[in-house]
Amino acid sequence: MSTLRRTLLLAALLGATCLARVAAQKDPARPTAPSLVRPMSPTKTPGADGFIQRWLILEPIPRNGQLTDSAVQAAIKNQYFPDQLAVIPHDGDKVTVAGTELTWHAVDTLNYNVNLYHFAYALGKPTSNVLFWAVTIVNSPREVPDVRLAIGSNAASVWWVNGKEVVGIYNDRQAVIDDGVSRRLSLQKGSNVVRAAVFNAGGATDFCARFLDAENNPVKGITVGLNQK
Repeated sequence: MSTLRRTLLLAALLGATCLARVAAQKDPARPTAPSLVRPMSPTKTPGADGFIQRWLILEPIPRNGQLTDSAVQAAIKNQYFPDQLAVIPHDGDKVTVAGTELTWHAVDTLNYNVNLYHFAYALGKPTSNVLFWAVTIVNSPREVPDVRLAIGSNAASVWWVNGKEVVGIYNDRQAVIDDGVSRRLSLQKGSNVVRAAVFNAGGATDFCARFLDAENNPVKGITVGLNQK
């Protein structure tokens, strides 16, 4: 084989290798979220510390990275999809936001917190400058007065219980247990809908939530599911 043919063959092989690498970079193999699993039972009981570990989460919605209280409050008043403050989604339901189809996913977290970075990265979705919507159903066998929803998030978040906004925390922050605590409210007998909007500008993002009783202890006797009873 001549030197010229050898050179041309080597160039072709290198070019094919480069193209393969580029293709792999465009469609990298994504590992499953290490801290999240699919629910395998109808309901889940919070652990001893009371953290809610079962949620329906919508794939992230791109938005600007502003995290001030005024910017976040303005953002949650924008309608991204129909009935966003009332819908009870099911696993696999889809909505269209700004021409992009997004899917709701049912997840159980193996930790006290829900790692939204793991969630989005495993799906090949953006993790920065995004808004996540999360919904869950807390079932109580009786009415429980004087409870408070205690939350933490990285970064800003706003929370609703049974359709009423009850707590919000703002600006760039780490997720700290009980960083924000609602006013006292009542868990009604039966289903209680907890909804959250979590905003991230960049880096890691996660949230945690639990109900505290009148003595600031985790509420006992509740279960968490994804369907209203």
